[in-house]
Amino acid sequence: MKRVFQLFIIIGILTYLPSLPLANNVDVITLKDGSVIHGEVVEMSSGELRIKTAFGVDDIVKIKWANVAKLTVNRPLSFHLKEGKVIMAAAEEGPNGTLLLKAEPLGVSLTVPIDSITSINPLVQPPVIFQGAFTAGLSGQSGNTKLRNGSLLLDLTARSETLRLTMVGRYVYGENAGQVIARNSRGTIKLDYFLTKRFYWFAAAYFEQDSFQDLKLRTAISSGPGYQFIDKGDFDSPYLKDMTLNAEYSPSYFNEDFKISANQASTRGRFSAKWNWPIFEDRIVIYHFDEVFHSYENSKDYYLTSDQGIRLKIFEGFVAGFQLTYRYNNKPPPGIISSDTLYLFTLGYGVDTTAKR
Repeated sequence: MKRVFQLFIIIGILTYLPSLPLANNVDVITLKDGSVIHGEVVEMSSGELRIKTAFGVDDIVKIKWANVAKLTVNRPLSFHLKEGKVIMAAAEEGPNGTLLLKAEPLGVSLTVPIDSITSINPLVQPPVIFQGAFTAGLSGQSGNTKLRNGSLLLDLTARSETLRLTMVGRYVYGENAGQVIARNSRGTIKLDYFLTKRFYWFAAAYFEQDSFQDLKLRTAISSGPGYQFIDKGDFDSPYLKDMTLNAEYSPSYFNEDFKISANQASTRGRFSAKWNWPIFEDRIVIYHFDEVFHSYENSKDYYLTSDQGIRLKIFEGFVAGFQLTYRYNNKPPPGIISSDTLYLFTLGYGVDTTAKR
């Protein structure tokens, strides 16, 4: 029994040893006040050095780069210099406020002033980032009841430094015993041009069709200013860091072609807001998007369409979602109810090309 117990102890030690940090793999950061921090240099950007330690909040300690006097890094990282050079190297303390960079793969050493380093191992994003999902829902029943339902949802955003393209779409179809009981679709395509980090100018086109609202086609063309109230990185919290919120308002050309009722065309005001909240490393995404078109002549005459829902990452890029779509027309054609509500359960594929550590 004693030998068995000793064997368990030995196995436990052997299992634990590989997880212990090796002393020669630990980075050493010396501050100007003499303090020394041992850990792993993750990144230095925007004048802030991030170090992974065993005692920091979320295991990360943040230090102002201006307070760093010496630095030792025992593995190759990318060092970005003021003149534009990028050197893949390990680093040692050099004389008189310098670093000795040991460049890979030739092992050539280079001495650089510590204040000439603009960033270390920065997270480089692709020039265009794609985010969104394409999902579909299907259901059917045969026998005494012959029912078929289908839906398609699209929510895709492509973002560069100055441009953002947004595409939102929906198609819903239902059939009972060969008779169509639901058929409607809508789509919005919008291009934003960022004049500053927050302020942008947009151009948008909205299209909608509904066989059961006497609607052949509803069209709205808009262009005007918008503002990014919340952008990625505005919050330090790991639960809020990827949240975004933008809103815009502009005049809009609004046209409705009906099957029976008289067609209508007017200039309306358009208000739109989009909120997106990814949490737990994008495993859950909660979102809300609405567009309101109101008459300038009659404040009680307006049309609202609103999508809100949640997407759950299942495996890799595959997602499951629930969306509630609400539409309200304060002045519908005769015989048409003002409001419609859709409940959609879908499965599909999500995409996010944002570079992450």
